[in-house]
Amino acid sequence: GIVRDTILVRTLSLTLPVVPPIPGGVTSRVPTGNRSITTRPTMATMTNAAAPTRVLSQQKSAFAGNGRALAPARVARVAARNVAARAEVKEIHMPALSSTMTEGKIVSWLKGEGEQISKGEAVVVVESDKADMDVETFYDGYLAYIAVPDGEMATVGAPIAFVAETEAEIAEAKAKAATAGGAAPAPAPPAPEPAAAAPPPPAPAAAAPAPAPAAPAPVQGRADGRIIATPFAKKIAKKLRVDLATVQGTGMNGRITAGDVEKKAGVPSSAPAPAAAAAAPAAAAPAAPSPAAAAPAALPAAAGTAVPLSGMQKAVAKNMMPSLEVPVSRIAMQMCTDELDALYKKVKPKGVTMTALLAKAVGVALAQHPIMFATLSPAGDAIIYNEKVNIAVAVALEQGLITPVLQDTAGTDVYEIGRKWKDLVKKARGAGLGPADYAGGNFTISNLGMFGVDCFDAILPPGQGAILAVGASKPTVVPVNGMIGVKTLMTVNITADHRHINGDVAAEFLKTLKAVVEDPKDLVF
Repeated sequence: GIVRDTILVRTLSLTLPVVPPIPGGVTSRVPTGNRSITTRPTMATMTNAAAPTRVLSQQKSAFAGNGRALAPARVARVAARNVAARAEVKEIHMPALSSTMTEGKIVSWLKGEGEQISKGEAVVVVESDKADMDVETFYDGYLAYIAVPDGEMATVGAPIAFVAETEAEIAEAKAKAATAGGAAPAPAPPAPEPAAAAPPPPAPAAAAPAPAPAAPAPVQGRADGRIIATPFAKKIAKKLRVDLATVQGTGMNGRITAGDVEKKAGVPSSAPAPAAAAAAPAAAAPAAPSPAAAAPAALPAAAGTAVPLSGMQKAVAKNMMPSLEVPVSRIAMQMCTDELDALYKKVKPKGVTMTALLAKAVGVALAQHPIMFATLSPAGDAIIYNEKVNIAVAVALEQGLITPVLQDTAGTDVYEIGRKWKDLVKKARGAGLGPADYAGGNFTISNLGMFGVDCFDAILPPGQGAILAVGASKPTVVPVNGMIGVKTLMTVNITADHRHINGDVAAEFLKTLKAVVEDPKDLVF
């Protein structure tokens, strides 16, 4: 039997008594003898007693700690929290998917309320200021309550869902969500669902196509086995209860679109107008109409309607504003790309794109001018030099602009850069970029040459010292050794932070870049 101070536990600094929560007798215990155990284990089990025994009631309350006796006043009484471990309701929070993200939008929930989830499993698609990303759960259990439904915004760190360890605790999780204030917004969004569910009439149309039963047949998917779908396609698939594994994607690189899901479900496409608009020019193709005779493009939304910016567009708009406060200098220079084009033809079969080759050339030139990839301190009173050249390359997407980063371009061989760039572009097109893929850039390249743009000025990204704008390479008549010749010339414009990069410094960098581009044999090693 025990009454008080019957268990001694030594922490990092003291030896303390543990007071049992109830009087009674000890029926079993873990072995003693200075054995270390983790926190919150079961050390002993007890049975209640009508009256406490006095076996240890006379024991003194002075305990040895680090070789000396402790006064009774310094002895802390530690009450046991629970005799048995009790499961608790856990929260899924809006994650910070980038260093600049302050809020995120729920694109679609991949799991519904009441469904079982596993640690590491993707449960929701979140639109950040960079891209749409799958968010995984850290817990095993049941998705008890969704506090932020599809299409709604939440600040970083706010709870967006509650997870119960067992089905029996789902009600408790919902009660916790209600007290946390997350219950109010959730019921509102489902209201539109009935309206969207109105299309059941087309169900008979789904019955008309007899091939529907062949749905379970295997689908020719991507070579890597991944299922890539647009966020809207995932939302439609969840609503129509269509297994994405059975849908054949018709988008870029086999990506599944909303139209593919609707076709699989046998319901009318939600975007018939664009298809019809596309069909019109196709029918007129034989006549080869001039661009001036082409039909005007359909408006993305009704005239006069305010269309909210996507998370990525908001981030671009927000990040561009600080650039207005930076004094910049702009310098342009032409360089001959004949030798670079010849080298490109040799390395292209090995998977090296012109973007990768150009990034390598810029990286080599930057390594000779550390100030060009250095940054100014936030206070504007010091220069911060970077060890490696990390080049961010602008990539245009439907929903905005993103800049994946090629790390250490000066110290990485061009073939590895080609492989990395190919992987980054694939991720960017498929909304698979992670925060590490677009963080850490200290110099940016923006290339509009593929659109036939001769030259342009790029906007300096916040936190960087310079950005290089690359125009198209074009055959140009030039004097060669006193005679007329033709060379392929490319114009590049550099925009630099004039607070720590003077015009002559930027010009010296362009001279080095020109030398590298016009004699690129050392880029391949």
